[in-house]
Amino acid sequence: MNAAARHRDAMPSTFVVTVRCFAAVRELLGSDRIECALAEGSTVADLRAELWRREPRLRTLQVAWAVNQSYAREDRALQAGDEIALIPPISGGSPDADVFRLDFVRGPIDARELERQARTDRDGAVCSFTGTARDHTDGAAVELLVYEAYEDMAQKVVRHIVDDVFLQHAITRVRVAHRLGVVPVGEAAVVVVVSAPHRAPAFDGCRAIMDRIKEQAPIWKRERLRNGNGERWIGELPRQES
Repeated sequence: MNAAARHRDAMPSTFVVTVRCFAAVRELLGSDRIECALAEGSTVADLRAELWRREPRLRTLQVAWAVNQSYAREDRALQAGDEIALIPPISGGSPDADVFRLDFVRGPIDARELERQARTDRDGAVCSFTGTARDHTDGAAVELLVYEAYEDMAQKVVRHIVDDVFLQHAITRVRVAHRLGVVPVGEAAVVVVVSAPHRAPAFDGCRAIMDRIKEQAPIWKRERLRNGNGERWIGELPRQES
């Protein structure tokens, strides 16, 4: 074996993963998707070290991690072809498609249409929650909001949330619509509609779904402030289930 072959054999084998970047992470890295080569046996923590080496400013951000659209710990082992997402702070029996649907829309949300879709003749209650863009946060005047989402993963996360709520509450149908892109002050950013035979599970189910979407779904909100005071990302890291 010549020296070049011995050197090649001594080199550790590597594999490539895809990294999805959203919100503030995308702005720092300058791309929404990058590829990283890692040594065999690498974990999420090793990937983090490589990304932090490429862009030291990432150290200033709190992030959670997702591997193949499921939240993951930093000791999670990675392999070739994995899709890893950096999740910055977020703005907060399986039912079939007729029972549950989540739509991401770019434009006004028709809450009355969602209520029509959710209601059945066996239901005595239809509970709707509409979250609207307000004109202030923490004393700052807000001009508008801009939302973005990791849509594929959000579909999976919200489906899991709704599965759990169906097990806990006697509800019939669920409709969720979340707006992406620009949302002017006063317009709906998210609508959750739950139907049920009785009012208590309709109220409880609607609140549980909305609360957990805010806590767990990879959806981000950026505020544009009035009077030229700039923009800022708003939210906290997702609450991960044990």
